Amino acid sequence: MRWRMERRSGNIEDMRSSGPGGLTIGVIGIVIVLILAFLLGINPLPFLLGTAVQEGSHHSELTREQQDQLADNVSLVLGDTEVTWSGIFRDQLNRTYTDPDLVLFTGSVDSACGFAESAMGPFYCPDDQKVYLDLDFFYDLQHEYGAPGQFAQAYVIAHEVGHHVQNLLGVLPVVDAEEANASDTEANRLSVATELQADCYAGVWANQASRHNLSIEMSDVHDALDATSALGDDRLEMESQGYVVPDSFTHGTSAQREEWFRKGFDTGEVASCENPLLPAVV
Repeated sequence: MRWRMERRSGNIEDMRSSGPGGLTIGVIGIVIVLILAFLLGINPLPFLLGTAVQEGSHHSELTREQQDQLADNVSLVLGDTEVTWSGIFRDQLNRTYTDPDLVLFTGSVDSACGFAESAMGPFYCPDDQKVYLDLDFFYDLQHEYGAPGQFAQAYVIAHEVGHHVQNLLGVLPVVDAEEANASDTEANRLSVATELQADCYAGVWANQASRHNLSIEMSDVHDALDATSALGDDRLEMESQGYVVPDSFTHGTSAQREEWFRKGFDTGEVASCENPLLPAVV
């Protein structure tokens, strides 16, 4: 992939730790936390767990220079999604697009959706309309999931921005309400439908971006498809436990994720991403 014009986003919040070990509160700090928790009647565990993660248990395989380069690439991709989705909302939906923020963190982070560790992978929080990303995920994407390349990384960001699009269009609030009253199996089906639509929206972005600011080759598309395949529920479950449980899927199979990304990429139309399990938006 190659940018015809470099536009970096101004909506990046860099919360990466400034050096090895990050935050350390020590024994006295822990005692103070426990006393305050007792007096205020709150659970100190989330804070202490967050501190424990930051106190050196997180080891990055990336040098600071590599992280800074990845952060710059993230800013370029996010900057393009801002321009591209603004145009899509205007031309296809007759609506106004609102940019999300993207938070870079190391090891763990406290979002409006709760405390999260980097092992969860990148995620979007609708409560604060922010995408959260630990740059080490891109190392894992290449070395553990076999999906190298800048466009594979761009797909990951575009997928999370796809959830932001769903939030703006009112899909996520409806899904959240339905999942609250659904069985586990039905809730998982709704989750899969939501994730596949976000994959499709990532494809829509890639199609529209390639018409203006982004030069994409077939090798780039293959990188994105490698990423969608690597992150399929069936592949992840087979690798982790040696068998798959379809009713437990929350993101879709490798084949489904590839199919829905292609839907968006081949058409460039939001309408192509409609799913009967989700509310219509066009």
